[in-house]
Amino acid sequence: MMETLHTLLYFVVAIVLLIGFHEFGHFIVARKLGIKVEKFSIGFGPKLFSWRGKDGEVEYIIAAIPLGGYVKMLGENPDEQEGIDTDGNPISEVDLKRAFNRQPVWKRASVAVAGPGFNIIFAIVAYMIVSWMGHLAMPSTVGVVYPHSLAESQGLMTGDEIVAINEHPINSWRSLEEGLKKHVGEEVHLDVRRQESPLRFSFVLPQPEKDAFLIDVADEVLGINLGVDILIDKVMPDSAAEQGLLEAGDQILAVNGDTVKSIHGLITVIGSSADKPVNLQVKRQASRLQFEVTPRADASGRGLIGVQLKAKPWAEPFMQRSGFVEGVVYGFERTWEVSKMTGEMFKRMVSTSIAAENLGGPIAIAQMAGTTAERGMVYFVMFLAFFSVNLAILNLLPIPVLDGGMLVFLAIEQLRGKPLTPALMMRIQMVGVLLIMSLMVFAFYNDIMRLF
Repeated sequence: MMETLHTLLYFVVAIVLLIGFHEFGHFIVARKLGIKVEKFSIGFGPKLFSWRGKDGEVEYIIAAIPLGGYVKMLGENPDEQEGIDTDGNPISEVDLKRAFNRQPVWKRASVAVAGPGFNIIFAIVAYMIVSWMGHLAMPSTVGVVYPHSLAESQGLMTGDEIVAINEHPINSWRSLEEGLKKHVGEEVHLDVRRQESPLRFSFVLPQPEKDAFLIDVADEVLGINLGVDILIDKVMPDSAAEQGLLEAGDQILAVNGDTVKSIHGLITVIGSSADKPVNLQVKRQASRLQFEVTPRADASGRGLIGVQLKAKPWAEPFMQRSGFVEGVVYGFERTWEVSKMTGEMFKRMVSTSIAAENLGGPIAIAQMAGTTAERGMVYFVMFLAFFSVNLAILNLLPIPVLDGGMLVFLAIEQLRGKPLTPALMMRIQMVGVLLIMSLMVFAFYNDIMRLF
């Protein structure tokens, strides 16, 4: 129960911060450009608190449902575009001149871009803070080279430190993995330090069957990993693992006599053994034990034993921390890298090279918020930065009701010399609403299926 409340709390904090900052971007740019803003709300639904600013123009609202927010500008509603306010009264000529719909295209486009723009600014600053605070990272040193792998055939060895990919410096295992993802299907040049001697390995990194963004390329394609102990973090009630007498804290050494080198390798064996007994060799405290467990088939026929796993690296993490100038540079560079990766992910989802089943919804976001917060404030800030970039890119998609859809409408208006009719825009926006609602329902369904 407490774990659920913890996750929910950090989810709400993330939503309020990021969507609030997004809406603040629309708000502040509209105000600076002289557009009349009537309401700025954090949350939806009934008002909990409201007050007006010093000029009395804007009503600031804290609403009951803290899962979003909005900015209400004069001239957004169809009636207001005809000069009538929401109460049916005529709008003064002075106010009409400040109405959103009466502004030149460049002003309205600036307001539309400001929301995603402020999310990008948030991410840049958050990554700067992460860099200044410092966070633990794993060294890019090879712990295990798999037999018969690409890495073994090229001569990589345990203890090799990978320092660059295609001339791009590598300073952690994460940057190694991200670098490999960028170059699947291409020739790769790995610069390696072996006992202080520089070496270079050149080869073509094969294109995997699954999209590179969905797999561990170092492990599953190149055939290396940090070297990890695979531990059971949690055993689900009434699961095959519980019936097989497995316990939290058990270290899985081997499955069916083969040494377990990675979580992916273990999951692959278990997944292909639905309704077939598997033999697990486990280390429990100082004892080595053998258990026979029969994975149960899920809806897709994949075998599951009902455990949560975690990997404990053999290597010691190190603290990555930057000075002021380096942190500023990192903020911009990291935001750009995450923006490119996010854009590529959206493109691949549209082209169906990444299956829609990988789309996550509010439950997945909440779990990420809770998990990163448990690890520490710096990791929660990293999550906020990543989520903020995703929110910015999502809102720039050319879908009606999103900021990107508004930009499309404005581009059409600029080309035609006049806007689309309110009736046509309303019909197009209804299509956008239906599309967004469908995506949300599908993402929520994916979340539920992952839980069960």
